[in-house]
Amino acid sequence: MDSNDLRRAFREYFVERGHVPVPSASLVPHDPTLLFTVAGMVPFKPYFLGEEVPPYRRATSIQKCMRAGGKHNDLDQVGTTARHLTFFEMLGNFSFGDYFKEGAIPYAWGLVTEVLGLDPDRLWITVHTSDDEAERIWIEACGVRPERIQRLDEDNWWQMGETGPCGPCSEIYYDKGESYGAGGGPAVGSDERFLEIWNLVFMQYDRHPDGSLTPLPAPCIDTGAGLERIVPVLQGHDSVFETDLMWPLMEEAQSLTGRRYGGRFGADAGGDVGLRIMADHARATTFLLADGVVPTNEGRGYVLRRIIRRLVARAQLLGAKGPVVEPMVRMTAAVMGEAYPEVARELETIVQHAAREEERFAATLALGRPLLDAALEGGSVPGALAFKLHDTYGLPIELTMELAAERGVSVDRAGFEEAMAAQRERARQAGLGTEAVEHPVSAEVLREHGRSEFTGYEATEDEGRLLALASEGDVLVAVLDRTPFYPEGGGQLGDTGTIEGDGFRLTIIDTDQPVAGVIRHHVGAVEGEPVIGALVRAVVDAERREGLRVHHTATHLLHWALREVLGPHVKQQGSLVAPDHLRFDFTHWGPLTPDEIEEIERRVAAEIIRDSVVTVELMDRDEAIRRGAVAFFGDRYGDVVRVVHAGESSVELCGGTHLDRLGRIGHLRITSESSIGANTRRVEAVVQLAALEVAHRDRRLLDELERIVPGGRDGIGERVDRIVERAKRAESELARERTRTLAERARALAETRGADGLVVARVDGLDQRGVRELAMLVRDHEGVLGVVIGGVANGVVALAAAVREGAPWRADELLRPVAQAVGGGVGRAEVVAVSGGRRAEALDAALEAVRTAS
Repeated sequence: MDSNDLRRAFREYFVERGHVPVPSASLVPHDPTLLFTVAGMVPFKPYFLGEEVPPYRRATSIQKCMRAGGKHNDLDQVGTTARHLTFFEMLGNFSFGDYFKEGAIPYAWGLVTEVLGLDPDRLWITVHTSDDEAERIWIEACGVRPERIQRLDEDNWWQMGETGPCGPCSEIYYDKGESYGAGGGPAVGSDERFLEIWNLVFMQYDRHPDGSLTPLPAPCIDTGAGLERIVPVLQGHDSVFETDLMWPLMEEAQSLTGRRYGGRFGADAGGDVGLRIMADHARATTFLLADGVVPTNEGRGYVLRRIIRRLVARAQLLGAKGPVVEPMVRMTAAVMGEAYPEVARELETIVQHAAREEERFAATLALGRPLLDAALEGGSVPGALAFKLHDTYGLPIELTMELAAERGVSVDRAGFEEAMAAQRERARQAGLGTEAVEHPVSAEVLREHGRSEFTGYEATEDEGRLLALASEGDVLVAVLDRTPFYPEGGGQLGDTGTIEGDGFRLTIIDTDQPVAGVIRHHVGAVEGEPVIGALVRAVVDAERREGLRVHHTATHLLHWALREVLGPHVKQQGSLVAPDHLRFDFTHWGPLTPDEIEEIERRVAAEIIRDSVVTVELMDRDEAIRRGAVAFFGDRYGDVVRVVHAGESSVELCGGTHLDRLGRIGHLRITSESSIGANTRRVEAVVQLAALEVAHRDRRLLDELERIVPGGRDGIGERVDRIVERAKRAESELARERTRTLAERARALAETRGADGLVVARVDGLDQRGVRELAMLVRDHEGVLGVVIGGVANGVVALAAAVREGAPWRADELLRPVAQAVGGGVGRAEVVAVSGGRRAEALDAALEAVRTAS
């Protein structure tokens, strides 16, 4: 069963049992207490807390999760173990006052043993020390033997916080076998041997400030099963990095670095650790960028920046000579695009952000790396140098420590903290805020020269004077006294372009304003010898700016139309204005209907056709609010604000750049609508020729459908439904035919058994599930005591072994030499064992060796 099969089987299992399938929410939660969505229950938190009424009684989801910052942080463990990841997927089923333990426990057991086919003898259960009820249900409803259930205290108690909803939980563990460590069950055995694959949370109490517990009026169920924990078990791998989820990324990392993966864990596994970090961080980078997080110096953006830089640094340590982030991101999209279409849809934007961050880091790393290398050769990194690398050359202290650890060199972290504290104290005494600590170059410019003058509302070219050119925190930045470059803000991306002086040229890849009043130009490349104080010509990429202006004005119209169609409860929760598309997040309680989407587009189109003038006026902030101007989420406003009138109805406070007339938008087309959290929706849209291309694409799709399904466009949906229904019936018949074919093949293979009752055969064309099923069918024939089957499908070896009770062999013992020959591994399994590998050329000889040995 590959990862897509697992997702599909899990979702179908719970949908068949009355659960509403809920799409994955964004990795960015609408919860101020969390940095990222860290568990499957996070999007449902308002329901569990009773803050909102759930629209369904039971639900199921496959939730994207991230644990790489804040109190939920697995970043430092990635690569050192077989299972830790930053980005992962949580399979979950939830009950909001509907079923409780009596439903959740049998559901979990049925899926694990019947659908996934895991051997009950390999499973262990843990329950809380106080939870007699859960233990009884496991025994009576599921048939779990009492000796396979263990009691734990704190490890089996869940709580949302110091007060509020809480309750016992119960976990399912998979025993990987005695070769992985001490036995005795998860309560006493090896952590590597006993792998937790499912946690069932029984939310039944309310904890009060005094510590007392009272029963909740409607107990709830919150369960989570880690997809990345289960897939290696199903595919017969020791590590998640060898599964279909991660191995293509591991191969890409090997290709980029020239290093080969040995499958080693421990102190001597530096190269393998680096390859695993590259694979994990490529997934984290891709999904964070797809959900709108961009590299910054704080919060989520800083975590993303650190992840990208760790990826790049590890790749360089392993020998990579060129860019690595883009190919790793593209491979991630190839692996995950079927399950998460937004990754494929946002791929080019993801690549642009990721590649630009790698380019930035390469520039600063080239400046600071010689100093670090010299210190590493000397055997230690002083605190003052670590601070200089951070403050001047943009090397985060965490990365300095990691690079030092690779050489076995210590870093004076205490000295670094002292230098950081001294800088904060200097900033405090100078009357500067915390921003100045992270951006000393910008703060110094502000002290000496005052605020940057922005001239970009009127022009995309202007002259200014170069006041500073230095590495600041993380990037090489240039600061001018006046500039037409718009700094990122209000959802609009920063400008790009060039700054040219006498004998030098700077390529600008981004613009921002981390210290209020100082516009920073991020320098991607330097040609010639820049001179501080020189007069320069700043030229914005005008074509890109035009795309930003068009999409920003269109965002205002979209916001207005959403409020008109859906109601005044619509409030902006975030936005992205890019040169080629826009994204808008807003409060609303349910999916937009097709009619609502059409009406929104129709109202925007009517305003575009009117071709009203876009006007801007400056006024007192309070007066603007009194006159009905809408403030955009996340923007910072001074006492005097810019009020943008996009047509007769849309009035917004906005500092961005805009069109002069609405007609230049041409047309707006909503391309997607989705949930990113409880009562929060996201729409994405394009304008102008991109909107026309979407219309052309849809027409081509209809033309193709009409060609495939004759009868005209009227009623084409009903005809497609009938075809789909016939296809489902055909698939069912194919499944029955497949079962008959396997049964006939099993009968023929059973006749080939040796005198000892062992069947050894090669059968190509079956995946791992098919090989396992065939082995079990052969085993059940009269006279057969054991079966070993191997085959190749799509270049991958699938293996299975099955033995009858009382046979002189164990399944894992029969299969292990074949698995090792083809590059796989086998866990402990008495009755049925599965494995796989990629060395197909070794399969025949390995099978023959089993025949000969018997």
